[in-house]
Amino acid sequence: MTTPLTLEWTLVTEGLEQRVENRENCFTLTLDGYRLYPIQEQIEITRHKSSDQIGFGKIVELTWRDNQTICMYQLISLYSVN
Repeated sequence: MTTPLTLEWTLVTEGLEQRVENRENCFTLTLDGYRLYPIQEQIEITRHKSSDQIGFGKIVELTWRDNQTICMYQLISLYSVN
């Protein structure tokens, strides 16, 4: 059985991000399915799929487990209050 993998260029948080203690401006986000993001590259962050961009971040770590992607990202710039 094949496992689907999607390549993403925008991180959609849906308000589910969790702040990482002891790391400046870092958050984790658990997403359903296996997703691939560019590592250490600046990408857009949006709150919802159809909403405007809220800022830029860079993915610092990806973990794939149990048909989920756990993404740790660092917020680089923010356009609105988080």
